[in-house]
Amino acid sequence: MTLQHPIYTFFSRAVFSAVLFFVSIAAQAQQKVFVEQKDSIPFFNGMQLSFDLVGPAMRAIGSTGEVEGALRINLHDQYYPIVELGYGMANHENDDITGLTYKTQAPYFRIGCDINLLKNKHSANKFYGGVRYAFTYYNVDISRTDITDPVWGGTTSFAVDAASCNQHWIEVVFGIDAQVWGPLHLGWNVRYKRRLSHKDAPIGNTWYIPGYGKYGDTRVGANFNIIFDI
Repeated sequence: MTLQHPIYTFFSRAVFSAVLFFVSIAAQAQQKVFVEQKDSIPFFNGMQLSFDLVGPAMRAIGSTGEVEGALRINLHDQYYPIVELGYGMANHENDDITGLTYKTQAPYFRIGCDINLLKNKHSANKFYGGVRYAFTYYNVDISRTDITDPVWGGTTSFAVDAASCNQHWIEVVFGIDAQVWGPLHLGWNVRYKRRLSHKDAPIGNTWYIPGYGKYGDTRVGANFNIIFDI
């Protein structure tokens, strides 16, 4: 009986020491893995400059279109504050229904932020969602072809020159940004637009609003961008 107590004490201490040793080793290994996996991407991770290709193509084949560029800041590959600047143009002559001619050209502005929605934030490709606040101040010329009075004869004409208008709206954006080579990316996005406030011409709704599009059309728009890391 006298030998069992020292032997029991010896083995208890040995087991306890072994447990402490393995716990220490596991903690050191976990700490090493944590250090190796530490995110080294800086908070400010550069900027991107982009240009839309859809607006110029629409202007080339139709009576409306835009020239648009954007500057986007990369914050840790997750948040992207963005400023978009554009110039919208319309020259729609002798509308088939109303006989009216609309002409306008003016800049428009958007400011907002995108959020990278991919699980791997640091991938070269991005899937993002975001919001924009947008506004434009513009002048519009509206005229109508001469109409002959069927009773009294003679003609009447109608014209509004440089009517001052404006519009404010918000946009919800979802898009994809894919790296092609080095600093070159291609991307596209879709936008849902919602008008907040507006001032139209004296005769009513403006046919086209720079940056927003045709009045009364669908509120959904799209961009196809060529993007450069800078």
